[in-house]
Amino acid sequence: MNWNVKEFQALSNDELYSIMKARVDVFVVEQECAYEEIDNYDQAAIHYFLTIDNQIAAYVRILPSNTKYEEVSIGRVLVTRDFRANGYAKLLMKKAIQFVTDEWTENTIKIQAQNYLHKFYSALGFVQISDVYLDDNIPHIDMIWSKNQ
Repeated sequence: MNWNVKEFQALSNDELYSIMKARVDVFVVEQECAYEEIDNYDQAAIHYFLTIDNQIAAYVRILPSNTKYEEVSIGRVLVTRDFRANGYAKLLMKKAIQFVTDEWTENTIKIQAQNYLHKFYSALGFVQISDVYLDDNIPHIDMIWSKNQ
């Protein structure tokens, strides 16, 4: 088990390919959702991921403030099929939040969450700030995490 935190330029070709494949496998294929996966935010992002036996097990993308939102954002949260039900999503999100607060000294994080994950993100301290809306025909909500709440 190996935790990785890398800027886009530091990713090897193999790492980038594995990340993109995992994201497409989960969000495009499993969720049957055709959307713009390659969105030009990866270059500005921190890519935080867990590898087990040289496979991507879990992944998040962390965007600096004033990139996608005014706040720092965490997105593309996933655990690949073979590694689910091991608590990796919660652990990865805690590590991502800690990275944001410790390394970037930011106190607020905004996410765009699939609505069915409301309880998961709420348990991590995120608070819903929008009504449910459709994004690529999937119900979503916006949520905020604040260190000072």
